[in-house]
This record gives sequence, structure tokens and C-alpha cells, in this order.
Amino acid sequence: MANQDNTVNLSGESGSTEVLPAQDSQPTIMYVREKPHWGRRFLLFIGVVGLLIALVFGLKAASLFPTLRNPFATQTTDRSGPVLLESVKDLSRYVASEGNFQVLVDLQENKRLIPDLLFNDHTLFVGVGTVDAYVDFAHIGDGAVVVSPDGKSVTINLPAPQLETPSLDVDKSYTFAEDKGLVNKIGDLVGSDPNKQQQLYQLAKDKIAAAANDSELRDRAQKNTRAMLESLMKGLGYERVTVNFAAS
Repeated sequence: MANQDNTVNLSGESGSTEVLPAQDSQPTIMYVREKPHWGRRFLLFIGVVGLLIALVFGLKAASLFPTLRNPFATQTTDRSGPVLLESVKDLSRYVASEGNFQVLVDLQENKRLIPDLLFNDHTLFVGVGTVDAYVDFAHIGDGAVVVSPDGKSVTINLPAPQLETPSLDVDKSYTFAEDKGLVNKIGDLVGSDPNKQQQLYQLAKDKIAAAANDSELRDRAQKNTRAMLESLMKGLGYERVTVNFAAS
């Protein structure tokens, strides 16, 4: 069988023929790249965020990451001046006993001929404080200490124990109840009276001082001071120790 040339005549004109090799007719294959789904991107984003959060907490737990602060948090600045030492005193007193007291201050302010519904300021205040009983050794004069000729006995003459000014514990003291009239309530809205609290403190101190004066603090102070001096003097070699207190 004769071979036929696979040629194609591309010109319609006679006498001028250009022969090109014919291409085999084959189907064209197209490759389409599939784009990633948006759900996969979202899961990848969540994974990255979770990794960053875990890293921050890990560094924070290891004290390698600075503590985050609230930018809107309240900031307190103390601009107080330095503490000035005004004086120094040498104390020559022996605190022999201490009394703890709690008093109830019942303070009421009202006006005559005006109903309490309109004007009334009734406060119940609980005051808590302490009082020290001490013996002042600084005022012991000559002849206060007398030693016997044989050196076995000693007599000590001391002033009477005194009571210190009451010390009010403001952290434990508190207002128990209040009853105010209409005018007083309106006044509190405008501004409270700073002298009212100071008045309650002073009344509590006065009541504590009176209670301490009627208590056995002085007798307890004499007993404790005598026991302390007897132990001290016997440690120095004295066999008999006598401690006398002046009349209060």
C-alpha cells in the first residue's frame, strides 16, 4: 500500500502550495488547582491564636512575661512630706499593768420645742481602748533605796503608780447605730461635720479614763512592780526586799 503524505494545503491559490506536517488530533487535558476551603483557614487561624495564648500564659507562669495592667485602674499617689523628729525623751518608767476597756457612748443632740422627726442627732458609739499603769522611777529621790548595815536587806520607797492617758483604738471602735431627723439628714447630704467624730472619740476616752480610775489597775501595778524588784534584788544577793509605795 502506498504511503500517503500527511500534508495540508493552507493556500487556496494554485501554483503556490505550502505543506506543513499535520498534527495528530488529541484531546486537551486542563489541570485546575482547587482553592483551599475557607473553613480550613479559619481553623488554622484559631490554632495560631490558641498557640499564642498558651505561650503568653506559659511565660507569665514562668515570670518571664510582664504583668498586664488595667489602663483604667485607679492610681493613688502619696505626696506626703518626710517625717520630722521633733524631740526625744528618755523614759524612766516601768509599765506594770495594762487595762483593756470597751465603753458605749450615747450622744444625742436635739432642740427644745422642735420634734425629733425634724431635728435629732442620736448616735451610739462603741469605743475600745487601753490604759497603762506605770511607776515613774525618774522622780525617785535620795534615800529611796536603803540597805541594812549587814547588807542582807534592802528597802525601796517608790511613788504611787499612775495611769497613762487612754489610747483609743480607732480600728476597733465603731458607730453602732444612728437616728437622725429630716434636717440632719439633709445636712449630711451637703457635708458631714468633721468635729462630730472627734467629739465621739473624746467622750470615749473620758469614759475609759473614768473606768480605769475605778478599776484595780493601780493595785495590780503595785503588785507587779514589787514582784519585779524583789526578783531583781534577790538576784543581786539581798535576802530580804521591802518595797513601799507612796499614797496616791
